[in-house]
Amino acid sequence: MATAAAPRPMSAEEKKVIFASSLGTVFEWYDFYLYGSLAAIIAKQFFSGLDEGSAFIFALLAFAAGFIVRPFGALVFGRLGDMIGRKYTFLITILIMGLSTFCVGLLPNYTAIGYTAPIILIGLRMLQGLALGGEYGGAATYVAEHAGDHNRGLATSWIQTTATLGLFLSLLVILGCRLSMSTESFEAWGWRIPFLMSALLLAVSVYIRMQLHESPLFQQMKEEGTTSKAPLKEAFGEWKNLKIVILALFGATAGQAVVWYTGQFYALFFLTQTLKIDSTDANLMLAVALLIGTPFFILFGWLSDKIGRKPVIMAGCLIAAVTYIPIFKGITHYGNPALETALISSPVTINADPATCHFQFEFFANPTKPNFSSSCDVATSALAKASVSYQVVPAAAGSIASVKVGAVDVPSFDGEPLDPVAFKAANKAFVAALGEQLKAASYPAKADPAGVNTPMLVSLLVLLVIYVTMVYGPIAAWLVEMFPTRIRYSSMSLPYHIGNGWFGGFLPTIAFALVASNGDIYYGLRYPIVIALMTLVIGTLFLKETKGTSLHADNR
Repeated sequence: MATAAAPRPMSAEEKKVIFASSLGTVFEWYDFYLYGSLAAIIAKQFFSGLDEGSAFIFALLAFAAGFIVRPFGALVFGRLGDMIGRKYTFLITILIMGLSTFCVGLLPNYTAIGYTAPIILIGLRMLQGLALGGEYGGAATYVAEHAGDHNRGLATSWIQTTATLGLFLSLLVILGCRLSMSTESFEAWGWRIPFLMSALLLAVSVYIRMQLHESPLFQQMKEEGTTSKAPLKEAFGEWKNLKIVILALFGATAGQAVVWYTGQFYALFFLTQTLKIDSTDANLMLAVALLIGTPFFILFGWLSDKIGRKPVIMAGCLIAAVTYIPIFKGITHYGNPALETALISSPVTINADPATCHFQFEFFANPTKPNFSSSCDVATSALAKASVSYQVVPAAAGSIASVKVGAVDVPSFDGEPLDPVAFKAANKAFVAALGEQLKAASYPAKADPAGVNTPMLVSLLVLLVIYVTMVYGPIAAWLVEMFPTRIRYSSMSLPYHIGNGWFGGFLPTIAFALVASNGDIYYGLRYPIVIALMTLVIGTLFLKETKGTSLHADNR
């Protein structure tokens, strides 16, 4: 490894590159996260043929569709970026993202065109995922190749703020629309406004990026004729590079991803779906936490230039894994104390044949009836959606499950032989009967606003966001410095998007399945905890520190 040049101040050109790249990427993340922020309303608009609980799960799965294809976007656009250049590739990605988002705002709902609506919606989500798969690697590579060797962590940390700022911007626009009209109007048509606004953001982004010049390192390679002719083969067909890709996935991006999604998306999911806190209030609290926590991206990016990328990211994974469960128990205590009390004072059990209880992770969901419809699965799913912890008590083989709340038994039903219409009716009756008994046992249907301790909740959310900044602030610089210039775009994009698209993107769905299978509302946190610890071990043992690496060395 060649010795890096001496430290120097950031030039005006570098600042321009950082600003332009970051602003465009903020808008692209805004487009991507609108869907997640509006998942509950989108469930009503595009999956209204299902019951409310199933519709929300399908909306989450449609959200996950965008994450599934992100690694494929990384391959497609990574190859283009290593062959034709960074600048033009992420111009293409932002056009695809912006137009797809705009089309969601125009898309007729289920009532208007039936199942065609969710099919088109999922298609648009997949286009968004493909675009995002090419966007991040291009922006991070472009900024890093303009930055100096001793301030690359600081320079690329601005790109790292864009995901959070994009989420923050989407929350602000949604809140502005919500507060400017009635709830009925927003849920009927006002939710489309944030999607349609993407056309304006797209125009600004394209204009800004058109002013930029190509990366100097790529331009030099192009002039010398040393660009890769087959970047995917070179990146993933040669073991010396593929080994680093695999280690980067399991030893860096997988843990970074679950910490990111737990601190932002799962925290919001937990507030609104588990604790039943008003969605507007929950969005406001998260927006405040993001506003307070975002500067820490820059702080930890700067710190990684001083002490290294590896110790900052590994520390973030460790602290998050150790403290997640007490933090989320604190969120319950300050967000819905009535639920906390009910969980302790009114335990719930399910008497069921263990053979009928399954792990309810649906990779490909049935659009008419849940894939898991045994009497035990019906009961566990209903309790998980109601945020009720429970224990499963083994019953005789072949028996129909029943839920015991206090001294009252609520029989479930076997939905496997039922057609979709009959299943929907039976499930509605079961959920209603169960709800009555849970209400009698003092389980709250919603969080009481008077019992919500907003300052303490915001404090805990800020702490979760700071964990996010620890693992995410230095990650771009670390990934960029692992790979040579000729295949950097392809090489760094794939582990980043598998980590964030699959390990992170499926977090809400996997966490729900874990809660439903175990009966503990905190059990879903075991998924990010295990992945974070895996990354801690692999990253610590097998990945090298790259701080101060010269990207010019050996055609890096």
